[in-house]
Amino acid sequence: MKRINQLGVPVGIVLIVVMLVVPLPAAVLDLLIALNITAALLVLMVAMFVHRPLDFAAFPAVLLVMTLFRLALNVSATRLVLLDGFAGKVIDTFGHFVVGGSLIVGLIVFAILLVIQFVVITNGAGRVAEVGARFTLDAMPGKQMAIDADLNSGLIDEDEARRRRKEVHAEADFYGSMDGASKFVKGDAIAAIIITLVNLIGGFAVGVGQLGMPFGEAITTYSLLSVGDGLVSQIPALLLSVATGLIVTRSVNDADMGSDIVRQVMANPLPLRVAGFGALGLCLIPGLPKLPFIVAGGAMLIASSRSAAAVKEAEVAEQAAQQAAPALAAADTPELLAAEIQVDPLGLELSADMIDLVDASNGGDLLDRVKALRRKIATDLGIVAPPVRTRDNLQLPSQTYAIMLFGIEVARGEAPSGTVLAIGDYLGSLPGQPTREPVFGLEAKWIPAELRSQAELSGATVVDRASVITTHLAEVVTQYAGRLLGREDVRMLTDVVKRTHPVVVEELTPTQLSLGEIQRVLQELLDEGVSIRDLVRIFEALSLRATRTKELDPLVEAARAALGPAIAAPYLVDKTLHVLTLEPQLEQRILESLRPGDHGQTIALDPETSQGLIASLNHLSQEIENRNLRPVLVCAPQLRPALRRLVGPIIPRLAVLSYQELTGADQIRSEGVVTANQTLAVSA
Repeated sequence: MKRINQLGVPVGIVLIVVMLVVPLPAAVLDLLIALNITAALLVLMVAMFVHRPLDFAAFPAVLLVMTLFRLALNVSATRLVLLDGFAGKVIDTFGHFVVGGSLIVGLIVFAILLVIQFVVITNGAGRVAEVGARFTLDAMPGKQMAIDADLNSGLIDEDEARRRRKEVHAEADFYGSMDGASKFVKGDAIAAIIITLVNLIGGFAVGVGQLGMPFGEAITTYSLLSVGDGLVSQIPALLLSVATGLIVTRSVNDADMGSDIVRQVMANPLPLRVAGFGALGLCLIPGLPKLPFIVAGGAMLIASSRSAAAVKEAEVAEQAAQQAAPALAAADTPELLAAEIQVDPLGLELSADMIDLVDASNGGDLLDRVKALRRKIATDLGIVAPPVRTRDNLQLPSQTYAIMLFGIEVARGEAPSGTVLAIGDYLGSLPGQPTREPVFGLEAKWIPAELRSQAELSGATVVDRASVITTHLAEVVTQYAGRLLGREDVRMLTDVVKRTHPVVVEELTPTQLSLGEIQRVLQELLDEGVSIRDLVRIFEALSLRATRTKELDPLVEAARAALGPAIAAPYLVDKTLHVLTLEPQLEQRILESLRPGDHGQTIALDPETSQGLIASLNHLSQEIENRNLRPVLVCAPQLRPALRRLVGPIIPRLAVLSYQELTGADQIRSEGVVTANQTLAVSA
């Protein structure tokens, strides 16, 4: 069967080309004409029952093959008419019975069919296909960015993103093909006119000039057959033109076209009722026949009554569903009060005018995106983020959202209704509200949603409101991942590792380290942006180091050393690590200033030197970041934890790595060296 499917169409196209040269018997021509009309009807039905245009993506190729087949039938019919004066029963019946044996009537019917096909349907379908192809190509960058935003926010995975990108390209290819295929239909209509005129003139010349037939007999014999051939070819051509119009005007929906039309027309009984009374009102005009308008008006009124009954039934069902929903208990039981006073680890509060983002009936998908965010956080950081409790807050200003951490607001942003966020350098020509992108602080502007395509064409990155909020929430979770990692979470992660590596867990806890001590190590890693997905390797390193010390800094450094190239990987640009270093004298001076503390070693430099060091690092890192690079500060392993505690709170974006953690980079490029003289000069 697969072999037949592969060879059927190529063999059919070869036979169509053969038909242009080889004469066909009249009986075979009748069979092929019937096949042509039936196939055109089949294509029309398929076009009506598809749910979306891409479900019939082969339509442009089908249209070309059907047009070529019909033209081949025209050539075969012309050959039989001019040679034998007979081209089969089908053409003879159309020439004599359908048009009553009248050449004038046949020409008029043929001309009307051409006007319907060429002027009305073909021109309209061609224009819609052209506009659809243009709009589809213009919208491709925006659709690609929307897919990337959903992927980055964790709403979809790589496979779904790949499928959507393939669908976007397929849609662009389809509408581009339809733009060209519509020209086939227009050319076919023009060819039908020329072929019919050639048949009329040629038949008259053969009958009168070669066979010596009387003028009237020549018209009766040849001209009616030529008109019959034109009518036979125009019926399938008209069906394919209608199918072309249906395909290019079809909107994406979950039902076929017939179901959509009936449902939408019957959705409101008032228009049906007005149309019915309007038809009955026409009966009052003197001279008009009453029965047709009474039948039409009565049918509209009956349809309106059925529509009203359906609407009423839907309202009753909705009310019953609302009544069946369980009411919330208001009893002040200790259990309910205890549940109320619990603090949610992570929360998202929305102002009253932003509720549309969570209303699924209006297309709001913020809740789904927030749920999908937990999977992305687990993939990136290796922790299971707590559920995000989303609720409204009437005290928030209009168009504002707030991100809560253990009941305390840690971040806030704006997302005006009816807008999208355009990020770029050339936004001055676009109307909107200037702002800053909440994660990276880039220049941005909230612009009207209808200007999205214009902004994308100008080179801006456009993000919808839900993606902005989800991305901001993801950044907050990443920033406070250490605080979100609780003791129960550590127990759960340990149990997961124990299922596959029981020896590693049994050796580490509780004999060497308690869950609390493991939690502190993991929190320190997360606070520095290090993923803890590779728990097996981390636990093995902690087990070896814990035999000598249980201090926090050595344990963290042992875990970092075990992770190896994964530490430096997020900061690589084209496999190159761009580093800042300290002058050896300055590094030695900092080493000598290390002092033990309750939370590890700290740097006890004088305030002027500390401020100068931080200012120099901040200045250098900003210069490097302006070149779209991600610098890191590199120092000795024994100095790294204390230096991170000094620099981290003021320059959180600057990672501090030890020399041992640079193994993941193919190239290491020095971007600057901080000297003691620089720090003193800056502080002065």
